Amino acid sequence: MSAVTMMTEPHRETEKVVDRDWWRGAVIYQIYPRSFQDQNGDGIGDLAGITSRLDYVADLGVDAIWLSPVFTSPMKDFGYDVSDYRGIDPSFGTLEDFDHLVQKAHSLGLKVIIDQVISHSSDRHAWFAESRQNRTNARADWYVWADPKPDGTPPNNWLSIFGGSAWQWDSRRMQYYMHNFLVSQPDLNFHNPEVQDALLSDMRFWLERGVDGFRLDTVNFYFHSPGLESNPVVKPEDFNASTAPAVNPYNFQEHLFDKSRPENLDFLKRLRAMMDEYPGTTTVGEIGDSQHQLEVMAQYTSGDDRLHMAYTFDYLGGEFSAQHFRKSIAATEVSAPDGWICLAFSNHDVVRHVSRWAAHGQEATFTRLAATLILAMRGSVCLYQGEELGLKEAELSFNDLVDPYGIEFWPEFKGRDGCRTPMVWQAHVRNGAFSTAERTWLPVPAEHLTSAVDSQHGVEGSVLEFYRALLAFRKQHPALIKGRIELMEAEGDVLAFVRDDGTERLLCVFNMGATSAEFTLPEGMAPVSAGCPGVTAAVIEGEIDLEPFGAYIGTL
Repeated sequence: MSAVTMMTEPHRETEKVVDRDWWRGAVIYQIYPRSFQDQNGDGIGDLAGITSRLDYVADLGVDAIWLSPVFTSPMKDFGYDVSDYRGIDPSFGTLEDFDHLVQKAHSLGLKVIIDQVISHSSDRHAWFAESRQNRTNARADWYVWADPKPDGTPPNNWLSIFGGSAWQWDSRRMQYYMHNFLVSQPDLNFHNPEVQDALLSDMRFWLERGVDGFRLDTVNFYFHSPGLESNPVVKPEDFNASTAPAVNPYNFQEHLFDKSRPENLDFLKRLRAMMDEYPGTTTVGEIGDSQHQLEVMAQYTSGDDRLHMAYTFDYLGGEFSAQHFRKSIAATEVSAPDGWICLAFSNHDVVRHVSRWAAHGQEATFTRLAATLILAMRGSVCLYQGEELGLKEAELSFNDLVDPYGIEFWPEFKGRDGCRTPMVWQAHVRNGAFSTAERTWLPVPAEHLTSAVDSQHGVEGSVLEFYRALLAFRKQHPALIKGRIELMEAEGDVLAFVRDDGTERLLCVFNMGATSAEFTLPEGMAPVSAGCPGVTAAVIEGEIDLEPFGAYIGTL
């Protein structure tokens, strides 16, 4: 046991007035620690670096930060393979550095959400080292083990998202262990109550240190079917590549038995009961299930005894069209009327949305529309670092790749490194002022330097200042934060809805196409411009004329 895991003294701050509902409609800024700011000059971002940049984050006008994993890890999957759930990896700093970060964030009015990767651990975790020794040790059943078929092949057809079988042979136990991701990421056995107890205890450790919530990685992967039934082949009409890239055979199965199991609901209730002991904390779950995303989200977020909110891949994949957004919004409202979605267009796992959705030459207007749209939709919002600068996906050579996912499926799928490159702070400073190192863990793209923070800060019309103004606008309008949403009839590439919280009603209209469009106002509706920054539309004789990628927000 490390010195870190032995420290149990509570560090949680006592608050006189706790807003238990702060997360509903909050804007959360996602930080990928390896790429935000390197303070010690080794080419890898660290906690001290993040702390040094928190004033910038607070100045954006967001409510919270989400830190991707900083736990002790061999970094085969860059922190999503945890070997000590209570330790800080030395590449990021120390537990004291973490405490300082939390204190600084709280002093700036920022909540702190940290990643929890508990569906699997690293194969370097002490639990797995013990579990694999034999079939009789105290943790023999802490991971998912299975005997081979009589011919020695894996017990069923389950696949790993990272390629190949989800089963790896272990010669010590003469059994296979399950891994939904890398071979070095064995799946924990949530059917064992001792595993649940241990993981909840580790999460409580961080709650005591003052964190305000958890982002739960692959939250629907916790349980598997004990019967180990093979998954059926996916029906052609149901094929969906939102969870895994289209070139991945993982998409060829309907994942009925290896994830999204009903037993998970009872564990989520245990988790929520623990969170309720810490008023004002929250949970946001990542749901990766291409066939049943909305159904699972509804199950996981309905009521007040499960997750506070969840996000799916509806907007992290799919197409940028009024039809797709109308369909997704309507389905969410029908499937989970009392649930709460966390919206995101970009994160550390997908191609940045400007590159994914905008055609060449349209990036500037598209970026502003996308920002206005996501901040007007119903739900909480995650903004990914660099999104506020309008950064595009970086083009990297194969030799620059470090992501095992991209290396496996190159060149048809280039992995996740292109969205994980270092943050650019100063245009004319080495490595964009991210690091003083000769070589950074991923290269700093030259094309990103022209969008660096210092080249946009205080510059009227810049993407950065647009985001700041838009976030301030959102805070001034409670209907955009917690209000209901009502879709309006609209034609073509126009998406229209009303946000209403009982104190104000806002009409929000977006032209999601590259040509001009019109929206005809319902009879008797006469909106007055709400002063939203960057609005490129006008109301003329009962119609709203929208420029390409134009938006309009008006008070009713």
